[in-house]
Amino acid sequence: MGDGKRSPVGLGEAPVLAGDNGDSGDNGHSGDYREQLAEELERALEGLGAHAGGVFLLHPAEHLLKLTVLVGIPREIAAPWELVNPATAMPTADPVRTGDLVWVNGHEAWMRQYPRIAVATPYDYTLAAVPVIGTHGPLGSVFALWPGTLPSRIPPKLETGMWQLAADLARTLESRERTRAVQSVDPAGAVERLSGDRPVHHERGPLVHPAGPSPPPGTAEAAEHMVARLPEGVCALDIDGRVTSVTPSAARLLGAPAEHLIGARPWEVAPWLRDALYDPYRAAVVSGRPTSEACLRPPDQWLNFAVYPGASGLTVRISEAPGNGADAVPGAEPIPAARDNEPPLTHAGVLYHVLHLASALTEAVGVEDVVNTVADDILPAYGSRALAILTAESGRVRLIGHRGYSPEVVARYDDSLWRSSEPGARSVALGHPMFFESMAELDQAFPARAGVHDGMGAWAFLPLIASGRTIGTCILAYAGPHRFTTGERAVLTSLGGLIAQALDRARLYDKKLEIAHALQERLLPHTLPIVSGLEAATRYLPGTEGMDIGGDFYDLVRVRRDAAIAVIGDVQGHNVTAAALMGQIRTAVHAYATADARPSGILAGTNRLLADLDAGLFASCACLSLDLGKHVACAASAGHPRILVRTPDGAVRTLDAPTGLLLGIEAEVHYSQTVFPMPDGTTFALYTDGLVESPGTDIDEGVAGLAIRLEQAGALSLEALADILVSHARTARQRADDIALLLLRSGRPP
Repeated sequence: MGDGKRSPVGLGEAPVLAGDNGDSGDNGHSGDYREQLAEELERALEGLGAHAGGVFLLHPAEHLLKLTVLVGIPREIAAPWELVNPATAMPTADPVRTGDLVWVNGHEAWMRQYPRIAVATPYDYTLAAVPVIGTHGPLGSVFALWPGTLPSRIPPKLETGMWQLAADLARTLESRERTRAVQSVDPAGAVERLSGDRPVHHERGPLVHPAGPSPPPGTAEAAEHMVARLPEGVCALDIDGRVTSVTPSAARLLGAPAEHLIGARPWEVAPWLRDALYDPYRAAVVSGRPTSEACLRPPDQWLNFAVYPGASGLTVRISEAPGNGADAVPGAEPIPAARDNEPPLTHAGVLYHVLHLASALTEAVGVEDVVNTVADDILPAYGSRALAILTAESGRVRLIGHRGYSPEVVARYDDSLWRSSEPGARSVALGHPMFFESMAELDQAFPARAGVHDGMGAWAFLPLIASGRTIGTCILAYAGPHRFTTGERAVLTSLGGLIAQALDRARLYDKKLEIAHALQERLLPHTLPIVSGLEAATRYLPGTEGMDIGGDFYDLVRVRRDAAIAVIGDVQGHNVTAAALMGQIRTAVHAYATADARPSGILAGTNRLLADLDAGLFASCACLSLDLGKHVACAASAGHPRILVRTPDGAVRTLDAPTGLLLGIEAEVHYSQTVFPMPDGTTFALYTDGLVESPGTDIDEGVAGLAIRLEQAGALSLEALADILVSHARTARQRADDIALLLLRSGRPP
């Protein structure tokens, strides 16, 4: 995040906009508000010194951010992020959700802040993004890109300029057909303008502009632009990668007539260029910096490609090179060349799509995470309306998760027979995906299910195959008829494999977690014994990292009708081994408490046992004996956080019990104990360090904060008090450690 902040805005507030009767104003674009947004964005980018940028608008009906205007970058590169869930961690979604400015300065910052995007665009460039906020809430966001790495804090001039741009865009949006304009940002019928005034209609997508005026393709003016960038004759590309001008020498080196190259992408005319030129072109467009690449033109000619980006497009210098392709561009970013023995990529753009999706799925841990990742990151990116992930178990269908389908529809799938007459089962049996672009296609392929509709209009059935095993199928459904392009089919096919791998890993994790939790539940006490004159309350919260299982434990041992031993501890580690050792320690405490009710003796005996087990793990432990009849307590500690006590007058202090060595380090250790009075109404708080430790905070500060909460809420019932003491931990997004809390309050035995 940068320094700039605005008040956070609620996503639930759909912008309410009033129209301006549709007049086109002075911009001459016949009321197309996107053209006006593009012009404002282009002017601002020029003033900010940025080479590219874009505008996302919030679509209230679908709760998505849609890329509406794009300047300086072609749609193909931005395709994975055309539709963004506002709840995901994305640099264009975070400003809408938080109201803050986002600043990502260079590739290292991308790796730290947004690793998914860093994997898909491994270039050195800087981004700033701010929310576009209207009168009634968020309208969307706007972003700008700069070449290279800028300072770690956004310069004040750029920050001011970004916020001013957002304010200007908000005024534009609220001054034109407001509600109708924003809510009609629909994928269908979008227009892309890449050069001159020639609109190109797409099936869906944003309005795309070059960062500056682009001359008409194939003209002398285009050649002049190209020569102006470099002193030698080469070829020029628009931002979409299409050739606008080419010299005879460049056409000769590429091995294609100039008339075939004009208006086409070079790698489409000469497929051997796909590996050589596409990635340098893509890197130059995204990073705004020159790139270079050496490539072998079949059969034996090495060529050097140097790509120079500019406001109106790119200039590519092509030259003959010695066999090692050493003629690099000064200051250019080298792109690793493909090895001769590596198979060519079908399309580098497909590779980057898959990398982005793979990066998202690697962050998923459990099955629910996989389903949410697919739903949140993949459905918006490909315009899908619904998702269902099914597995086959004992010949029946099991619904793992779904999104976008009604309960009535998914109920037809769950626990049904796995029949070959269903497209999902057929896809699994054949081992390859099946695509149906309309209801008619689906009914024709599966006449036995004709008339069985799920409310959708197109489907992709992706078999989930992991390690050679078919584990299920993923159904992506579209609201209406949908044409699956070759590239989209390739991405979705690869996606099926990625989902399968992630799902297989997640199911294993969930199974291990289920076993671990079952083990821990058996090792922790299910109920506490009743001790005359003593109230007790407990809380246990597992950590949110790793296996979600640890060695924190607590127990209350009744030694007489009105006397008890309370113990709390923390075994080193967060794994099944730590939990098992915790169970052994609890057993030892029970045994020694029965034989010797002194806390010092209990700790000494347990320590000897732990040392004899030679488990290689240590444990902290605090032990408290309570004699309700004599109103006396006694405490000892083995390296554990100090017990807090709240006296009947409301004062809170730590018990001044001597702290001895951790359990399990040395076999023979003497532990000291402290005896103190315990009047009726005394409250004790025994806890593990997870309750008082947090990154960047000293543990003493955490204990002091816990003492304050205990003092303020100590008069409540123990159950209510326990909820208050752990409330901050329950709401934390991440807990590196598990938490155990044992509260005790003395009273007069009946």
